[in-house]
Order: sequence, then C-alpha cells, then structure tokens
Amino acid sequence: MRKRIVVFTGAGVSADSGIATFRDADGLWANYRIEDVCTPEALRNNRATVIEFYNKRRRESLTKKPNAGHIAIASMEEWADVTVITQNVDNLHEQAGSTRVLHLHGELMKLRSERNDELIYDINDGWEQRLDARGEDGALLRPHIVFFGESVPMFEPACRIVASADILIVVGTSLAVYPAASLVYYVRDRQVPIYLVDPGTPDTAMIRNPLAHIKERGAVGVPQLVEQLKNELTK
Repeated sequence: MRKRIVVFTGAGVSADSGIATFRDADGLWANYRIEDVCTPEALRNNRATVIEFYNKRRRESLTKKPNAGHIAIASMEEWADVTVITQNVDNLHEQAGSTRVLHLHGELMKLRSERNDELIYDINDGWEQRLDARGEDGALLRPHIVFFGESVPMFEPACRIVASADILIVVGTSLAVYPAASLVYYVRDRQVPIYLVDPGTPDTAMIRNPLAHIKERGAVGVPQLVEQLKNELTK
C-alpha cells in the first residue's frame, strides 16, 4: 500500500531558487517594513505601495525555477501519495510537478476581490496588477495573500491533511510562525515519523514523535531524504 506523505515547506525550500524572504539581509524585501506592505492597514492606507511591492515580487518570481528540493518532492508521487502544504506564495512546487499543493498563506500569481474572498483570479499574462483593477463584483482587487493580522482560511484543511499522514516531512521552516508552525502537532499518533530538513535549529521542543533532523539546505537534504525513503518504501 502506498504511504501517505505530507510535506510541509517554508521559505527555506525556495531560498535555494533565489526567492527572497523577510529574513534576508538584502534584496527586494530589505527595502520595506512588513507593516508597510503586508497588513490590511497598509492596503487600506497606502494601496499603491502594497500593489507595487507585490508586482515586484511577481516580476522577480518569473525569473526563478524549481530547485532540486522541489523536484525531489514532486518525484515522490511516483511511489507515494504526496500532498504539499506550503507557507510559500510562489508556485515553484507546481512548476516542479507536484499535483497536490495547499498554500497556507495565499498565492502570488493570483488576485482576489476585496469584497468577496471567493472571487479569485489567476494572473495569466505577465506579472502586473493594475492599481485600479476590479473584480466582476465591482470591488478593487488585492493580492491573494494572507496578510499579517488576517485569519488563515486554509489552516483547518491543512490540519486534516497532516492528520492523515503516515510520514511528515518538514522543510525550510523555523517553526516559529503561527498558526502554521502548530501543524506538526496534528499528526494522528505518536508513531508517525517526522523528518526535518533545515540547516538551522527550528523549535522542536514540543515534538514527541520520532524525529530525524537533516541539517542541510532543502536543495541538498531533500533529495537525500527522498532517496532514502524510496529505498525503504519500494523494496
């Protein structure tokens, strides 16, 4: 029987593709404060700055490609039932070939109505959101991003997915951003193994499941882990 593998990824898995994060010391994000570009108040009070910021992020993202970590995760679908839960707003998992991806914090290449959260639109041509772009309900469009201070609507579906896992793989996350970080506690029992791939020291103090920590970047550690699991599960 094919194992159900859930992969929970953070910024570290995309950093190897050159995607900047809030924690980078330089690059695109270093020129902005979170409060100025990633809160409901910022969108309301300084809409042009917020739209410009996400336009720049989209333009940057179009130059990036999946790395070996993304590709290894997608390859597991050949021999396991794999679902990816990601904190990232890029689409590199999809580009690599993963077919089941849940985005906890939204998707960079989508917009939604400011009035109706269910009116979501793909940006299929280029990277730019016009400042005056509106949805079919007449409301202004906004980035389809979960801003700081907003609820995470995909959290409960993510909890159910983690609860179904036979194996949980955590890649490139500090386990410090909540509620996402608490997903590791939703495994269905204490026997489900958790594999952590991260060169740093994420907060694992409360994890009681069998835990293996591979202290490598995603592009290095994930292919190693996937090869190990493939050998173990396909004998």
